[in-house]
Amino acid sequence: MKSLLFAAMLLLCNIVFAQETVKPEVARDSLKPKENSLQEVQVFGNKKQYIKVDSDKTTVNVKDNSMLNSGSSLEAVKKMPGVITSPTGSITLNSKNVTIYIDGSPSSLSGTDLQNYLLTLTANAIEKVELIYNPGASFDANASGSIINIITSTKRQKGINASFNINYNFNKYQKPSPQILLNGKTKNLSWQTMVGYNYIDGENNTKSKQLFTSFDPDESLLQKTFTRSTNRNFYFRTGTNYKLSKQSNLLFNYNLNLANDRFANESNTIGTGIDFTNNSLAKNKNNNHEISLQYKTKLDTIGRTLDIVAFSNFFDKNPITNSNGLSNNVPAFYNGAIDFNLTNYYLKYDFTFPFEKINFSFNTGGKFNTIKISDTGVYNLNTPTNSIIDFDYTENNLAFYAEARKKIKKFNFTAGIRFEDFKVDRIAVENNNRTNIDFKNTNFFPNLSALYDINQNMNVSASYSKKIQQADYNTLDPNNFANFDQYNTSGGNPFLDPTFFDNFELKLTAFQLVQLGGNYSIAKNTNRFIFSADPNELVSKQTFQQFDKINTLSFFASFPVPLDYFFKGKEEFQKRMNNMDKMNYIFFNLNYIDFDTRGYDFEFRTKPVINYSAQAQFILPWEIKNTMSYFLTPKGTYEIYQIIKPIHQFDISFNKDFLNKNLMIGLHCFDVFNTNEINALVSSTNLNTKFYQKPDTRTFRISLTYNFGNLKLEKENTDINTEKVKSGGGMLK
Repeated sequence: MKSLLFAAMLLLCNIVFAQETVKPEVARDSLKPKENSLQEVQVFGNKKQYIKVDSDKTTVNVKDNSMLNSGSSLEAVKKMPGVITSPTGSITLNSKNVTIYIDGSPSSLSGTDLQNYLLTLTANAIEKVELIYNPGASFDANASGSIINIITSTKRQKGINASFNINYNFNKYQKPSPQILLNGKTKNLSWQTMVGYNYIDGENNTKSKQLFTSFDPDESLLQKTFTRSTNRNFYFRTGTNYKLSKQSNLLFNYNLNLANDRFANESNTIGTGIDFTNNSLAKNKNNNHEISLQYKTKLDTIGRTLDIVAFSNFFDKNPITNSNGLSNNVPAFYNGAIDFNLTNYYLKYDFTFPFEKINFSFNTGGKFNTIKISDTGVYNLNTPTNSIIDFDYTENNLAFYAEARKKIKKFNFTAGIRFEDFKVDRIAVENNNRTNIDFKNTNFFPNLSALYDINQNMNVSASYSKKIQQADYNTLDPNNFANFDQYNTSGGNPFLDPTFFDNFELKLTAFQLVQLGGNYSIAKNTNRFIFSADPNELVSKQTFQQFDKINTLSFFASFPVPLDYFFKGKEEFQKRMNNMDKMNYIFFNLNYIDFDTRGYDFEFRTKPVINYSAQAQFILPWEIKNTMSYFLTPKGTYEIYQIIKPIHQFDISFNKDFLNKNLMIGLHCFDVFNTNEINALVSSTNLNTKFYQKPDTRTFRISLTYNFGNLKLEKENTDINTEKVKSGGGMLK
């Protein structure tokens, strides 16, 4: 592998120095304010580039990547370089926790609510995805480890233009997902509206073998569940951009998402003297409203800028579950209903002050954010008496930051500090038993980084940042899972403390395509999803538990192998460098991850995990584009979970353009060999669990996109050269 990487880097050196016209412009000067395109300006320039690697982030083009743009945004995110999905469904980026942003704005949703939201945001609405590895002081301290910023497509042109998209999925079920996108510009006002509907059916098989070790001898339970899910979702996204002057823009966005889901479960539990069956039907309606207003302006001709953002979202859900079953021929039932409401407001501002004559710049800003959650659960388990759990959560966050950048010859230095004041109130009341937890934290979060330009095309960087991760409602709310029967309980843990992170990273970046590096993270008071049991009780408790410390050592590498150089020759390869649509290549990504968990006793021998992934593109006859992707996670220890069988998946797509590229048709097959399943072990207090999960990941899909309207008119350019600094964000767990 080392020799292959070395060959790829030598090849890129030859390309760069042999042909001046294909030199990529490396953004090495961190002193200049970063450009924000306001979502109207393509970031890849004249040279179409699917993956662009910078020292602080990697940008992945989704719109023009047929492997990524036909499904949901969650599917696209999981195929990003360095993204790994854990056995519990959470995702990491180069082994660090991930915070999600959409169009630079925070997602206040977390856990399954955030995953469901990303499933309903179609990938063909995404322009690009930014993978930000070690965010500095201008980002929220609550960003924990790394950030994935999903930037939706908002191409605006004069006149009225439109595109129609439809995905038709085939597995055991066949359901369409249509979408229409309208955009246009009149004088100083540009706009875009997206309307769509998703209808997706699926199945999931789970099985757990549980050994209760507090009994003498040990007792065991075998639990199996088969779930048929139906996800129906309507979404409406609209945005406007009014050009107040050459220096100022006012942007308004409104997003609406309405979901109506249902889950039919067939489950059974077998043990010594136990024969329990249960059939249940869960219905969940939810809606999410997001409103944002942004003002951006240049203050003068020397580059000083001001950016003000106001954002709010309102989310509610009402899951209802009814079940009936038999426990040793005795009728059993469980009924549950939840009323959940979330309200989020924030206001932030950012100033940028460049001093180009002395190669220095200074950024500063502030933010106030408030989140309020109320949740009431009513449960009835084989008794006429209801059990009621009330959960209320309020978070207020005030923050200010300052960050300076200085260039000295080939060195670029960045130093920043962020002040965060958190006030969190949690109240949980179960059957008149009240738990009130108040958390206050005022702290400073520093960051330092240095970058050295080895030459025009290569640099090495080192960085440090201190971050915090507040326990979100997904991990705190006792009603969150609401999975109750005679042998199972599940819910959040309202007693969790925040997690503090120290993140260190060293990385080599070359030619905007290659990166080699490593990072080391120290997470204190971190929480993980776990199965546990009380002494002498045959009840599996599924919740989140705090651990003293998890130290994570990771090494990563991403690099391309340009197949055209070997198969077509150097001259033909150089002709294709400016048009990735015509190139044949394979892009490899490797991650080595070693977790050291303190305050936890493993019942098995731990070992590091190595994750492999690759994306390939081949140009076939008749200009058919073939794209393939593959990922593999072998056996090993991921956090506190022992993977006992490799996790892997192979996807393949064929795409062709018609009618002068106005019509695009794609044929896709995901998980071709139906191998994506999870087999893992987890040990905890009084309980060892071996669990298995197999969703119906093998899916066939036909995608069709048709563009119509006056597509040749010149795009609006509203670039203001100001950095949109993010704040807040949801956690995928």
